[in-house]
Amino acid sequence: MQLSNLKPAKGSVKTNYRRGRGQGSGGGGTATRGHKGAKSRSGYSSKRGFEGGQMPLQRRVPKFGFKNINRVEYVSVNLDALQKLADNKGIKEITPEVFIQNGLASKTSLIKVLGRGELKAAVTVKAHAFSATAKSAIEAKGGSATTL
Repeated sequence: MQLSNLKPAKGSVKTNYRRGRGQGSGGGGTATRGHKGAKSRSGYSSKRGFEGGQMPLQRRVPKFGFKNINRVEYVSVNLDALQKLADNKGIKEITPEVFIQNGLASKTSLIKVLGRGELKAAVTVKAHAFSATAKSAIEAKGGSATTL
């Protein structure tokens, strides 16, 4: 093996294609961009969703409904989740901090207790809202439901 024999592996080196360098190159004149139109110009970039002048999809499809900016969104926690906390962790007083620690709610979320499932333990629950069935079920077992 000598320095004069060294060459790169087959297929590892590609030759650069020089566009628009005269007619002899095969890409002269239009530099392989076709004739006229926006795409042939330098600095061309299309907007997102641009369909060549055709009415774009997001404008063709009709709009409906609205977003209520005053909507208050709650994270729902059911009675069966409260029962699990009472059984597995032995918690008698359930506050928003307990919900956050157990992954049932995030720091900023408002919590609403709903009435799915069965509650067997007497627990004190503090939350931002309660459904009527949840509140009556908690109080029927000797617990208390406090709205924050």
